[in-house]
Amino acid sequence: MTVHHLALELYRWMKRLEELEKEHAALGPDAPLAEHNRLETELSEARKAVAHYRLLLEAQKEPPKI
Repeated sequence: MTVHHLALELYRWMKRLEELEKEHAALGPDAPLAEHNRLETELSEARKAVAHYRLLLEAQKEPPKI
């Protein structure tokens, strides 16, 4: 993948993570346990994807030229 595509994927996953965090914060204590579990699972996957694409993007950067 090119740096541009990696950056786009990272951005897409960051936005998804933000949406999931907002949705999770909006859940009340009376929300079904299944909904909490679903959101926790999706949050975990999104966090892993963000970390993955950040690492890939960092690896693609050129080292500084001295």
